Amino acid sequence: MITIRAVKYKKTVDREAQFSKGRKAHSIQTGNITVDGEIAVLQSEIIEMEESSNQGILDMSVDIEVSYSANGILRTDRIEGARFTEYEKSLTQGDKMMEITIPFLALDVEEGV
Repeated sequence: MITIRAVKYKKTVDREAQFSKGRKAHSIQTGNITVDGEIAVLQSEIIEMEESSNQGILDMSVDIEVSYSANGILRTDRIEGARFTEYEKSLTQGDKMMEITIPFLALDVEEGV
């Protein structure tokens, strides 16, 4: 298990207005649903993930569990089948640690597991 310092994720649905006679839309068509986001971890966490799985971070498929309190009740969202798309390492003078933000695409988000 790794420690995630920050997480951001969203679900998006493709929608398109359909027109027929006249200037106003007749209906709205719904298409694919996508899930994407990003996590922020320390460099040491990336090394731990790669060593424990014997593959690079960009080759992994992982599930991410996000727990939070909502009105005093602990809730957990499960991000399923996340695949990382890129990462960049950067340090500035005076930094005490290397925090890396890694964007991902995922298959689904199961909310309130």
